[in-house]
Amino acid sequence: MKQSMFIARLRGYVRIQIRGTGCEKLINPMMEKAFSIWDIQAAEDGKLELNILIKDFFKLKPLLKRTGCRVHVLERYGLPFFMERLGRRKVFLGGIAAFIIGLYVLTSLVWQITVEGNDRISEAEILQAASKQGIHMYQWKFRLKKAEDLSREIQGMLPGTAWVGVEIRGTHITIKVVEATIPDKPGLKNPRNLVATKNALVTEILSEKGKPMVKPNTYVKKGDVLISGTIGDEQNSQVVVASGKVRGVVWYTSRIESPLTKTYKAYTGEATNRNYLVFGTRALQVSGYGKLGYEHFETIPERKTLAWRSFTLPIGWLHEKVMEVEIVEEPIDPAIAKKTGLEQARAKLLGATGPDARLVGEKILHEKSENGKIYIDVHFEVEENIAEEQPIVIRGE
Repeated sequence: MKQSMFIARLRGYVRIQIRGTGCEKLINPMMEKAFSIWDIQAAEDGKLELNILIKDFFKLKPLLKRTGCRVHVLERYGLPFFMERLGRRKVFLGGIAAFIIGLYVLTSLVWQITVEGNDRISEAEILQAASKQGIHMYQWKFRLKKAEDLSREIQGMLPGTAWVGVEIRGTHITIKVVEATIPDKPGLKNPRNLVATKNALVTEILSEKGKPMVKPNTYVKKGDVLISGTIGDEQNSQVVVASGKVRGVVWYTSRIESPLTKTYKAYTGEATNRNYLVFGTRALQVSGYGKLGYEHFETIPERKTLAWRSFTLPIGWLHEKVMEVEIVEEPIDPAIAKKTGLEQARAKLLGATGPDARLVGEKILHEKSENGKIYIDVHFEVEENIAEEQPIVIRGE
């Protein structure tokens, strides 16, 4: 009776050879007793070869005595024989057991913690709060609380958060943070003046509340009152919150340094490969030994980590490609270097003076080239907001 090969291998079977006169007469008794046999083949000299389950092999003895035939085992197959061979190889079996135990231990520890979504709150502060709840490197995962409990506890320790989520995936824990929105601080509401922040030539003054103290095309110094919060006359005066807009031209002198050579890296085509076996945060080099013969080089890493379903194992493979580079210096036309330097100086100046500032004039005062650079002294005129608030101190009589 032919068995499913999977069941046969699971239960174990043997390939036997039956020798003797009239050995084919054994087949019918074996079939009558429901022996599991298959793949019957006639061999030379009247011998028979067939497969038989182990349990039926030990029932052959009475039939062999009756017919005077003998049996010889040719091959053994299936799980029972495999387990028997393993039992004779205790070191190998112990290695497999150690590997399985080690794999279980490694997948039961926390190997990586990342923080996402934080801006104002530092990552160190979030990790410190998480550590107090047991979230730290090499922590046993079964010792951690439920993810929702961890989220609630960590949020309670971080007042500046609107929501905290903890996600545990394999050996990796991700802490996601949504920071609370902090309302803008209310502006100064006590009586005030608007005063000049810099020496400037006033180009525009728009008083929404308060008394204008200067006119366009007037030079003012830093600290001069532009719009006064005191209105009325000496007999009947009142202090208010001065508000408005005052713009003026401010003068700046910048020293520009622009290189006359451009340096960049170029690959030569020579490369060396290095490979590492990675265990957590440690790496064991397995190939690519020896000193590099490159004066300048660039390393391109590629890491692969073992993963099973949602578990990321702390075991992996790191491949580094070390590529030789040469430093190339290319001359820059002085006119291009000068143009680039001026553009960078303008952008830097406008970035520092505010979004509504605009450049209204520029003049090169001095220019020279030495030591591989071009040096330029430039006078800039920038129109910008020049008003700032200054509280009015009211003294008692």
